[in-house]
Amino acid sequence: MKINLELDTTPQELRAFFGLPDIEPLQRQWMDQVREQIRKGIDQFDPATLMTLNPMLAQQMKLFEGMQKTFWDAFSKAPK
Repeated sequence: MKINLELDTTPQELRAFFGLPDIEPLQRQWMDQVREQIRKGIDQFDPATLMTLNPMLAQQMKLFEGMQKTFWDAFSKAPK
């Protein structure tokens, strides 16, 4: 059985219907911060520091490297 449902709503109406939070103020605030950083100078603009992801990125890279090493070790020890 195949059912097609077409809704003619705005994103805001659909979010309200499903009870999702209105994140528009958060998006506006973030965009204002991005604009301010760009105004300060494009050379000094770093999105990672804006979102404070530098510590998280370092941890994620360590996890990825560990997973990659595990795969390489498993494949190199596989019977040929």
